[in-house]
Amino acid sequence: QLTMSLNSPTLVNEENSQEPKRNSERLGSVELQTPSSFQDNPLQQLQLASQEVLEKAKKSGRSKCPRCSSSRMFYCYTCFVPVETVPTKEIPTVKLPLKIDIIKHPNETDGKSTAVHAKLLAPDDVTIYKYPCIPEYEEKRHEIALIFPGPNSVSVKDIAFHLQKYAKKGTCANNNDCSREPLLKQAKLEPKEEEKDLNECISTNGNEGARLKKIIFIDSTWNQTNKIITDERLQGLLQIELKTRKTCFWRHQKGKPDTYLSTIEAIYYFLVDYHQEILKENYKGQYDNLLFFFSFMYTLIKNAKCCAGKE
Repeated sequence: QLTMSLNSPTLVNEENSQEPKRNSERLGSVELQTPSSFQDNPLQQLQLASQEVLEKAKKSGRSKCPRCSSSRMFYCYTCFVPVETVPTKEIPTVKLPLKIDIIKHPNETDGKSTAVHAKLLAPDDVTIYKYPCIPEYEEKRHEIALIFPGPNSVSVKDIAFHLQKYAKKGTCANNNDCSREPLLKQAKLEPKEEEKDLNECISTNGNEGARLKKIIFIDSTWNQTNKIITDERLQGLLQIELKTRKTCFWRHQKGKPDTYLSTIEAIYYFLVDYHQEILKENYKGQYDNLLFFFSFMYTLIKNAKCCAGKE
């Protein structure tokens, strides 16, 4: 799966480096360790809802999806709902400050993607699309950004300023028929002149025209990303890069940097940065439950590896 991280081409990497079969077979018999006995768990400081429901479901084994009746563990990754042994009322719900679109590559393995975690835990704010069936973003590109590293990507703290540029250039595009070209290819003012002009615009109109309303994530392996990122419907969108963080994903591709994040990690870290840098509020764990499933599965797999003598 892909998503990115600052200062390097860090797409979320859920490549199919397969775990030994014996590890997955042992998961059902491994007890979840407490944080005090698992000091090297980097996720243990999260403020999470009780995971007792997941512990019970683990002991019960696979269960049916209430919609398609498929046999699944914890949740159905095709219907985006918990299985029968995991009551929806016992799963936390996270309210996000903006909408999230996840564009999933058709060849990305459903069962190995963490994108579904976001839909399960923030159902009102997350939409998953399977490429090439994605929305048209052109008319709203002054309020939408794409998480993707590149030469023109900006940091989270600079989102408002750059969206204001996009809103201003968008007006130019509509008036002068220059909307056919991606905004990043359009002619630019001299830096000082541009900054002065934009600052005047911002001070006059406030941040109303520079408000981020939707963020897009790509759910794909690195090798599958090019076709999506070059799609004409994504051209001209502001691209955002995240601060460098190390992944905890257990299906990390061998030989790739540990700054390659899983999709749910990228979503979580973006929202933490957005909360602090854009909303200017102290972060108090508001989005920690986005890692509700991820942290539980991380600990299960970590324990299984320990018992198997892998660590």
